[in-house]
Amino acid sequence: MTRYLLERPHTLISLAFFADRYESAKSSISEDLGILRRTFMIRGIGVLETLPGAGGGVIFTPGISKKEATEFVGNTSKRLVEPNRILPGGYLYLTDLLADPELLRTVGRMIATQYSQSSIDVVMTVATKGIPIAQSVANFLNIPFVIVRRDSKITEGSTISVNYASGSSDRVEKMELSKRSLDEGSRVLVVDDFMKGGGTINGLRSLISEFNAIFVGATVFAENINMHSQFSDAEITSIFKVTKIDTQNKILNVEPGNYLANTDFSYFE
Repeated sequence: MTRYLLERPHTLISLAFFADRYESAKSSISEDLGILRRTFMIRGIGVLETLPGAGGGVIFTPGISKKEATEFVGNTSKRLVEPNRILPGGYLYLTDLLADPELLRTVGRMIATQYSQSSIDVVMTVATKGIPIAQSVANFLNIPFVIVRRDSKITEGSTISVNYASGSSDRVEKMELSKRSLDEGSRVLVVDDFMKGGGTINGLRSLISEFNAIFVGATVFAENINMHSQFSDAEITSIFKVTKIDTQNKILNVEPGNYLANTDFSYFE
């Protein structure tokens, strides 16, 4: 039953279903769910909520406590400040971190916690570095994720494209998305690995508008605060912020972003 709930977050499951599946009385199922509810909360896994009535059941909402999130930010900051992460142009090498399954699970759970009480239909990212983050967030929110590309693929069919000004250069670039990927009126959460100037996310917001969908917000793994951003703190959340990148002297300073301040952890405390 634990495994079934963990694999189906944000899904209403009736007690009758569990009773039939495990050939147990509803009273026994209720007792087991009570144990799971306490265990999930103690271990910081999430919240198991019971909805009464004929159409009721249980819903598991994965999340993270503020204490665990704060510890993750502190520990990961130490890995981010390694001088060999500095890349030309003011970027960071993050591939090794974003290939770590445990780190990705935690990042996904953190972003899902931020939007656990929001109505989100789709997670969106741009190829390629943001894909593992988007997949992790989508798993915890139990919703689809879509990948925006900068070059068209024949397997995508008809696409909608937008031109946008790169936030880190004077270039005008293009991004596109299959017409079948996003329904009109969808509420879209944007995630990405690194935001340098906000140009990519601004392009994604324009693309979302072309689909007559709704940009709910964006969360990035890290941002360079030394670049001029087109967004307010309320629109963009970063787990980490890079306060200094000195490519010549290999000096890198990283601090916690505004994630902890922008996230309401009360539901999971």
